[in-house]
Amino acid sequence: MIQRCHKWRQKRKQYIDQARQTTDEVERERLLQAAEHYGRIVNAEQDKIDSSRGATGEKIPETAVDNTESSEEEEIQLPEFIENLK
Repeated sequence: MIQRCHKWRQKRKQYIDQARQTTDEVERERLLQAAEHYGRIVNAEQDKIDSSRGATGEKIPETAVDNTESSEEEEIQLPEFIENLK
């Protein structure tokens, strides 16, 4: 769970950096929307991590929390409206 969150944060940062460097306004908006999408994913995942630690704030090993997540390597699909802007 934590590794996926880190990967998505890196992806978000990459999109933001690309948006800063582009001069095309449409492309910049597309990149910022993609970054926002990954930001929402990270927030949702962080909420799961925080809730799994409980109110005490203790760390629970990831394998004890949820071992059914075999799709860690799967890429999250962007919403259709973002992909259609290409």
